[in-house]
Amino acid sequence: MMPRWLRSLVQSATGRFGLIAVAVIALVALVSVFWTPFNPLAADIPNRWAVPSWPHLLGTDGTGRDILSLIMAGTRTTVFVSVGAGIVATIIGIALAALGALTMRWMREVVAVLVDILIAFPVLIIAMMISSVWGGSLWVVIWAVGIGFGVNIARVTRPELRRVQQSDFVLAGRASGLTNSQNLLRHLLPNVAPVFIVQLSWSMAVAVLAEAGLSYLGFGASVVEPSWGILLADLQRYISVHPLSVVWPGLAITTTVLALNLLGDALREATDPTLQHRRAETHTPVVVA
Repeated sequence: MMPRWLRSLVQSATGRFGLIAVAVIALVALVSVFWTPFNPLAADIPNRWAVPSWPHLLGTDGTGRDILSLIMAGTRTTVFVSVGAGIVATIIGIALAALGALTMRWMREVVAVLVDILIAFPVLIIAMMISSVWGGSLWVVIWAVGIGFGVNIARVTRPELRRVQQSDFVLAGRASGLTNSQNLLRHLLPNVAPVFIVQLSWSMAVAVLAEAGLSYLGFGASVVEPSWGILLADLQRYISVHPLSVVWPGLAITTTVLALNLLGDALREATDPTLQHRRAETHTPVVVA
């Protein structure tokens, strides 16, 4: 039987759109590992700036590379960065939130000061500073976005953990002998999951924008790695002559970020018991005697 949260997600229009869009993006990334219509890095000068046609559905760029193949290959980079940044943000966010909510008072104060300091630095500035020292790479983007949003996740999740920690079922679990780690995994994290999911979806969406923006500026992916940001930077120089070519990478970035945000909002509504209860009360028919 389908879980309640999944049924609620599928019934939501935004949830369906986000789920389908993210699934298509993941499928394109997987397919591009084994097949693309053309070699995305192979130049074909005689076919430079070809208009959209059957061989080249989205046309070609100034060196004759197939734009559809470049976008498909760039999807791998996008998925890699967004998933990697999400994993890093999850680990850092949960660790800092747990330290800031479940430990001794002096440790909580240290974590609070550390979070306040780190959150003052914009993610892109951190990534550019790291890139200037270690060079541009996708790992720099992953760690910069992961650390930046991990701190943000900790800041938002920590008060929720403190609130849930005072609940009766948590106190009962502690009285029955559960350790802080067991309480965290069994009671606390499931109850703050809605807030956590939204923050995580935002971090993955920002990772897509950060990778594209940093690659556009030359701080992200290298030129031998297909990237939507690099493709956008290459094509925008000719926007006055070939404006349609710039639309495709921009549309890919916009659709991916929108899908991740909508899926995160829909997951929050599907997993938040309070919102589900309110929705049930709203749809309950009133019977007049």
